Amino acid sequence: MAQLKVAAVAAALLLAGCNSAMPPDGSRAVAAARAAATPGDLGLQAPGTAEAIETLALAPAKPLTPNPAYAHFPTYVGTLGDKQIEMKLGAKTDERTGVHGEYRFAGASTVILVAGDRDGDTLEIEESNDGTHITGNWVGKFAADGSVSGERMNADDSNPLPFDLKPVGSGLSAAPAPAAGTVAPKAPQSAAPSLEPAPPPAPPSAGHALGGTSNVTIGE
Repeated sequence: MAQLKVAAVAAALLLAGCNSAMPPDGSRAVAAARAAATPGDLGLQAPGTAEAIETLALAPAKPLTPNPAYAHFPTYVGTLGDKQIEMKLGAKTDERTGVHGEYRFAGASTVILVAGDRDGDTLEIEESNDGTHITGNWVGKFAADGSVSGERMNADDSNPLPFDLKPVGSGLSAAPAPAAGTVAPKAPQSAAPSLEPAPPPAPPSAGHALGGTSNVTIGE
């Protein structure tokens, strides 16, 4: 009987070992990784990952073409650094000191938008090559002849480049010149009305016609 009891106890211990909650060999690393992982962490939450995904999801920016609404704006030509540029810059209709427009490098078919303020002779504008993100800042001064000069910097105020622009017209078409050998007609000019009283008429001199009758004269 004693031997049977010992055998029964040994069998019970063996069954208890088989039903243990200890993970099988090789699963300890998996369990540790699961314990260390945060809820919802699939390895895509590394710093900058979300921003990179958003950037990839955005459609690429399209190059900007000249805006017909700016065609009549005053035009300035000159240099930005060592490159030739042309800028169209006009006043905003909804802001007292606001200005806007566009510029492009010589020979380029695409433009860069600009907008900002002109306060007296001081010009401060920002630029954008896609109409959304600021890509540069311009700060300059207007001279008495209408030219403007200053510096253009990146959005973080780095890499300053000098610019010097001169006005070349308002963009309005001029009247055609007269053909060679012809004289352009002069516009009639009406005299401004005088506010002074008219002087009294001078008496007729001797020997002059009187009242429209040539054979009646006044002698001495």
